Parts: sequence; structure tokens; C-alpha cells
Amino acid sequence: MTRGLPMPEPTAVICGATAGVGRASAEAFARAGYRVALIARGEQGLSDTQAQLEALGARVLAIAADVADAPALEAAATRVEAELGPIDVWVNAAMATVFGPFSALTPEEIRRVTEVTYLGSVHGTLTALRHMRPRNRGTIVQVGSALSYRAIPLQSAYCGAKFAIRGFIDSLRCELIHDRSGIRLSMVQLPAHNTPQFDWARNKVGWRAQPVPPIHTPEVAARAVLRAAREAPRELWVGTASLKAIIGTLFMPGLLDRMLARQAWDGQLIPEREPEGRPDNLFEPVEGLHATEGRFGDQAKPRAIALSAASVGKLALGAGALLALGAGWALGRRGR
Repeated sequence: MTRGLPMPEPTAVICGATAGVGRASAEAFARAGYRVALIARGEQGLSDTQAQLEALGARVLAIAADVADAPALEAAATRVEAELGPIDVWVNAAMATVFGPFSALTPEEIRRVTEVTYLGSVHGTLTALRHMRPRNRGTIVQVGSALSYRAIPLQSAYCGAKFAIRGFIDSLRCELIHDRSGIRLSMVQLPAHNTPQFDWARNKVGWRAQPVPPIHTPEVAARAVLRAAREAPRELWVGTASLKAIIGTLFMPGLLDRMLARQAWDGQLIPEREPEGRPDNLFEPVEGLHATEGRFGDQAKPRAIALSAASVGKLALGAGALLALGAGWALGRRGR
């Protein structure tokens, strides 16, 4: 590299970039000086998000593609590298869900949630690796959820997809370590956020849906995704609710089953009827609702703790050591 020349701006690709966590993350990368490629289905959402980021001074490329369509993602990545430059960060944030008991879901609905939420992340990762491997560098960030550890009622298809993503990422991480690859993987496990998904996800319950409190602003997630891109922790656990859900299910899963059976069903619903005939985005994008935030702004918290899984492990070991020392001290006193 010639001394004195400015470093080129890094390039980040955001899948699911036009609403909620994806859109907030795209803005965070733009503010951090990245060139940003936006991938989503809806043309209006892409146009609005592109204008928002360009107003910040960012160089932006918007591409309409469905993450369930692997060839479309590959074509999009080829355009990104040709028009923005080598892909440094790839963020898988696209998702789809259906609210309803499993008995009310159809095979087509379950397949579509799986194709978008799970296979969309697999397709994105495959595409990112094909472009990153020749350079042996780059970071892939998977937007996960506490629901990838602790499933809840009324979202069986979505929880299944999130569990599958975590297993896939863990397996791939082992392969990259085996190959001594310089490509980094990170998964961000999120709590509830105030996003538009609760107004455009398919709802088969009949009552309006809400995230399980505590609820956070999408910017909380965006800061975590940007941190994951920079530091690449194995996992980043965001919010006390995520910590409780993940740790709790490791030690007392049966108790949580019973607690969530009582609390999480009604906790996801509000006493308002879902409007009949409301469009949903399961198979087609819903124009007009592409925004960063949803309708729960008065409840959304702007801050949350974010700890790497490694840090949580060290804290747990430290706490265990202190308990052991305390027990030893107490036994020693009793012996004397």
C-alpha cells in the first residue's frame, strides 16, 4: 500500500435492511463511515432507507432481493463488490414470523418462515464466504435472539429457525477454525425490540401482538451489531432479559417451560382485536410500514447491557470460585 494514501471506506452488506433492527443497523454502519449495501424485497423501503443514509453522507447501494433466493443474493453480492468494493462485513438480519399456536399453522407458512429466517441466513453466509475466502478476511454477523436458546409459545416456526441458525453458525465456526481461516463469525442474541414486525407479521391469534417486555429501541440492537462487526465476539448477549432467558434455560428448562406457558402466551398479546384483512409480509412485502421503530416507543428502553458469552462465562467461573472459597472458609471454621 502506498504510504500517505487514505484507507478506503469499508463495505457492509445488510440483509433485511429496510425496517427494524436491520434498518437501525444500516444507519449505524453509515454513521461509522462504512459504504452500505441494502438488501430487502420492498422497493419503497429500499428507496426510503437509501435516501436516509445518503443524507448522512454515506455511499449506498440498494438492491431488491429475497434472501430465500440464493442466486439472487449471489447476484447482489457481485454487484456490491463491483460498485462499492470488497465486502468487509455481512449482516444477516432478515426475518419472518407467524404469530399463532402450532396447530393453526400451515406447512406453507412454516416453510416460508424457515426459508426467510433460517435459509436466508445460510444463503447470506454462503454468499459472503464465497467473496471473503479469496481475501481470507471479513466478518459475518448473525442477528440472533434470546429465542435461539429459549423458545416461547405462539412462535414455534420462528424459534425453530433461530435455534437452527445457532447450530449452523457453531458448526461453521468449527470448520473455519479447522481451516485456520481469517474470516470471523459473531452472533448477537437480542431481547425484545420496538420494530414494525408486530404490525406486518402474519397473525393467526386474532389479538394484536406485542414484544415480550422489557422492550428496547432498535438502536440498542444496532450498537450491538456494529460492535460485533468490529470485535467479533463469539456471541454477544444483549439485555438482562436475554441473560436471564439463556442462563435460566441452561439450568432450569422445565421450570421455564411452565412459567412461559402461563406468562408468555398472554404476554405477547394486547386486548385489541387484530384488524380483519390486514396485509402481512410473509410472502410479499407490505409497503408503507418500512420504518425503524414500531408502535411501542413509549415503552422502549434506549440502553441495555451487552456482554460477550465469554465474559459471562468468566463471571460465572468467578462467582463459582468465590462460592467455593466461601464454603471452604465456612467448613474450616466449623472444623476448628
